[in-house]
Amino acid sequence: MAPTLGAFFGHPPLKDWQKESWGWKLKSTESSEKMHKLPVTVITGFLGSGKTTLIRHLLLNNQGRRIAVLVNEFGEVGIDGELLRDCQRCEGEGSIPILELANGCLCCTVQEEFLPTMEALLQRRAELDCILIETSGLALPKPLVQAFRWPTIRTGATVDAVITVVDGQALASEQLVGDLAALEAQRQADESLDHETPIEELFEDQLSCADLVLLTKVDQISSEQQAQVESWLRHRLPPGIQILPCERGQVSPEVLLGFNAAVEDQLECRPSHHDHEEKHEHEAFESFYLSLEGGYEPGSLVAQLRRLAQEECLYRIKGFVAVPHKPMRLVLQGVGSRFETYYDRPWRPQEPRLTRLVLIGQNLNRERIAAQLQGLAVDPAAPHS
Repeated sequence: MAPTLGAFFGHPPLKDWQKESWGWKLKSTESSEKMHKLPVTVITGFLGSGKTTLIRHLLLNNQGRRIAVLVNEFGEVGIDGELLRDCQRCEGEGSIPILELANGCLCCTVQEEFLPTMEALLQRRAELDCILIETSGLALPKPLVQAFRWPTIRTGATVDAVITVVDGQALASEQLVGDLAALEAQRQADESLDHETPIEELFEDQLSCADLVLLTKVDQISSEQQAQVESWLRHRLPPGIQILPCERGQVSPEVLLGFNAAVEDQLECRPSHHDHEEKHEHEAFESFYLSLEGGYEPGSLVAQLRRLAQEECLYRIKGFVAVPHKPMRLVLQGVGSRFETYYDRPWRPQEPRLTRLVLIGQNLNRERIAAQLQGLAVDPAAPHS
């Protein structure tokens, strides 16, 4: 039987070292210096928790704010970045910069990629009101926030808040990610672990660093399940951190922006499992990209992907699907065996109608996955049945 969250988190809800450190949530009154800096909101959370959906809603309801976005993709193709650029209000003159950092997890590539990108953005600070950073589902928030102590960044930007996005539907099913069997397989395969897996530690670190927790997908669970999940989370959060339930990322910008927390000045009070490590590794995870010709019937494709998620250690699937005889592009997102699809926009006149998927997991049989998906392709010229 698969272990429950209680088995994963068998230790007391709050450790002594956490209790001693969590007096930091009061807002600082020393705001004069911070007001001259560009505020940056870090949005963190597991794969498929709803980070991109949240940012997309923010951009569509920006209330006149000039927002730049940094997206840390885990994979070869920027699916999340393309979804954000295709926001209705992100089109046109390109006044909202949306930049993809795709050369690795942000917390591991701070010097190589993040710092130069931030320095370039700060040269445009007069054109911006704030910056959003969407981390990959594997990123630790604390090493990223530490980068804001660098002299070239510290003088021009401050971390306004860390927003942690949590998948309420997964937690209600006693899971941290959508495929608990794959998570347990990873835990058993790693001989260096004791009683906690890297995913568990990552989840705790994301909660420990949060100024606000967004509980997503509450429309997919009952009110009793929601109350149980919120109670479980409160026992693992620092005192005073609020849990905000939401559906499809529909949260007002006034709630998410303007914390004025200066998180980079409070890192010693935000404990992490990795505080005494020089670096951390993500070698257990891999991603690969498929570009598939032909069309796909959504029902058949999702059914096949569900089978693959059961047979492979497949954590996350996202991408765009060409559906025969449909003028609209289908967005597909999956976490374990749970999938969501919706049409986001028409195909553009010169745009190739290809199905493009990014798959993230562990020890994936790429040839087998590609062959099974290619076998489902439908001739787009075939008569509509």
